[in-house]
Amino acid sequence: MSQSTYTVTGMTCGHCVSSVTEEISELAGVSDVAVNLETGSVTVTSSAPLSDDAVRGAVEEAGYQLVPA
Repeated sequence: MSQSTYTVTGMTCGHCVSSVTEEISELAGVSDVAVNLETGSVTVTSSAPLSDDAVRGAVEEAGYQLVPA
């Protein structure tokens, strides 16, 4: 298992959290997505490490921005 934490900007409500969670969950190998609305922190658990580009694409598809590491 691999776990990575990202910061996402632009989320303001529960719907935002749901959108980000749904898009990231669709990535291959993702088993869990935990979003903290207050901090913008998104922790992704997957069977193998994910590329930052894949996560960025999913976050942008949901309408938000991934903060560069």
